[in-house]
Amino acid sequence: MALPLLPAHLKAPLARYLELLDRWNRTHALTALPPEARREELLLDAAALLPYLESLPAGARVADLGTGMGSPAVVLALARPDLTVLGVDASAKKLAFVRQATLELPVPNLRPVHGRLEQLPPLEADLGVAKALGSLSQLAAWWTRHGREGAPFLALKGPDWDREPLPEGWTAEPHPYELPTRGRRVVVVLRRA
Repeated sequence: MALPLLPAHLKAPLARYLELLDRWNRTHALTALPPEARREELLLDAAALLPYLESLPAGARVADLGTGMGSPAVVLALARPDLTVLGVDASAKKLAFVRQATLELPVPNLRPVHGRLEQLPPLEADLGVAKALGSLSQLAAWWTRHGREGAPFLALKGPDWDREPLPEGWTAEPHPYELPTRGRRVVVVLRRA
């Protein structure tokens, strides 16, 4: 089981991201995660998705559904500045933080998108990702609306992901990894069969 690694060139901008999150969190209560858990939970966990970006061509569109404070969207956008990364969330407060992060880090290829997934026009994304957003069935339904035909969806899940029913017409391929103190996780690659 591999340990996700963050590229060295991301160290400085991601440190700024965590500082900005800490500053905003004092006023806006964006996350209940204690500061000592944020690097691992928000950044290293997102790093598990980086190998899946390698096959995407420049200009491709990645949608982070339920981005919250921009995780994993910020990591993905910083790692691949040639992609357009959409950070989608229904929380205006959290997206205000993501907008500020795009300016301060800067991350010009990260685009905050406000709205409910059921109501937004199709995003036409080439790759979808989500962390702690919903069941495999919910994710597949949202991805049917927002993903291009044949585009995979990556769900960051816990080790018991296989207890969730797989929606009909979909396949799930698990890729387990380990976080240093937070334990075993899985990237579940969902595809329409």
